[in-house]
Amino acid sequence: NMAHLTKNPADKERFICVYPVYINSKKTLAEGRRIPAEKAVENPSCAEIRDVLTAAGVNVLVEVNKMHPREWNRDVQFKGRVRVQLKEADGSLCHNKFSSRKSVMLYVSEMIPKLKSRAQKSGGGESSSQQNDGKKTKKKKK
Repeated sequence: NMAHLTKNPADKERFICVYPVYINSKKTLAEGRRIPAEKAVENPSCAEIRDVLTAAGVNVLVEVNKMHPREWNRDVQFKGRVRVQLKEADGSLCHNKFSSRKSVMLYVSEMIPKLKSRAQKSGGGESSSQQNDGKKTKKKKK
């Protein structure tokens, strides 16, 4: 079913598919999660996967209208899958740290929580205001 991308059958090896459900800590293995829950991310999106991999210098392609077969939720947030290029045309790895789909999934799920958009959601602002309070109290002591 890769014919629409290219006629070269080896491209199946070169481009792997990553669905957000693979690294979603809210999903069970039966629902399609592929990595341990403690390493997974809460409701990751294709955009987040794309951003992390693009930042790592990986060639990615988002297929917006593809859905994971077991994904019942039709929300936009859960839509799409990411195609990731692992190998060059001659079969050599594009990036040594990404040798398999699993290595890509683990890297992405490690990096998504570090995205700026995630940090804001998890209340990163609170810690910075606490630091400021700390500075103020020190000044008063002087």
